[in-house]
Amino acid sequence: MEFSKIISVTGKPGLFKVISQSKNAVIAESLIDKKRVAINATQNVSLLENIAIYTYEEDVPLLDVFTSMFEKTAGKEALSHKENSKNLTTFFADVLPGYDEERVYASNIKKVIQWFNALVKAGMDFSKVEEVKATEEVETKS
Repeated sequence: MEFSKIISVTGKPGLFKVISQSKNAVIAESLIDKKRVAINATQNVSLLENIAIYTYEEDVPLLDVFTSMFEKTAGKEALSHKENSKNLTTFFADVLPGYDEERVYASNIKKVIQWFNALVKAGMDFSKVEEVKATEEVETKS
């Protein structure tokens, strides 16, 4: 599963993997139930690869946050996104020290943890995602 093809669709639960594109829509498969849906241009879609988390120094790509969570949890799911806000923010502060507490809300942290757990459950191995990314960078520089 390629991280670069994972999307979130406003109004639809869970995450989706882009399968193909047509003239008027994107065909995506739910990571939860594997059902395919057509997402048209009027729906708001976010590519996870383009999302970053605010810190006091610089914005950190979501993939880096997920990789850090993957290392912290030893490849298993993190705590439930239904935990109380204090537990979620404590866990997130361990994963990403220095995140901007004024601009990153508890609801954002809840969503990131929910997405991480969905990706781990779907079989995403973030240690290999980093290796692929590094290999692609070396190939493009050659």
